[in-house]
Amino acid sequence: MKVLLVEDDLTLGESLKEYLELNDITVKWLSDDREVEDVFLTESFDVIVLDLILKYQRGEDILKNLRGRGINTPVLVLTAKKALRDKEVCFERGADDYLTKPFAPKELLLRLQALTRRQQRNKIIVIGKVKINLEAETVYRGEEEIKLSRKAWELLSFLLKHRGQIIPKERILNYVWANTPVGDEIIRTYIKDLRKSLPELQIETYKGRGYRLK
Repeated sequence: MKVLLVEDDLTLGESLKEYLELNDITVKWLSDDREVEDVFLTESFDVIVLDLILKYQRGEDILKNLRGRGINTPVLVLTAKKALRDKEVCFERGADDYLTKPFAPKELLLRLQALTRRQQRNKIIVIGKVKINLEAETVYRGEEEIKLSRKAWELLSFLLKHRGQIIPKERILNYVWANTPVGDEIIRTYIKDLRKSLPELQIETYKGRGYRLK
């Protein structure tokens, strides 16, 4: 699991990062909330943990902006705000969970695990005559298996995870090829191969921006 933690309290942020990493969770911690939206240009996360009372922006506005940009990553709000109206606003703006301070770190861990399980429940995705099994990492067209390379599968699963969103090329490169020094042409090659495997016109190209799986 990879978590984006948005928390400007340095003591709390450091202790949460340490605790979650001890439980095998990768954490990117932002103490400066102005960096939140830019980080999604190059990185992908399983869950966002978002404080509401921040230095430069309201957490509620960050949540609204993320959803407005089509970023559907689950968001767990972590805040000292306890009023029902505060919770209502966050859920209306797309929050998936809400935990008030003070809290037990173990409870935060359990809630994060529950959110990721919820995301993984739908293991079979059907696109036209193509059936994709996320758990088995297989792709079938009818009864015929379409065999994909490891990188092709990682690219396909990344597009599926963000289905309906325009994914910038930089973000794809960072996720699939990590620190390997490759250029945009490798994405075009793999996209071309995936298009042969999926129904026609499923992957759209946005020139100068990226790709979108319909």
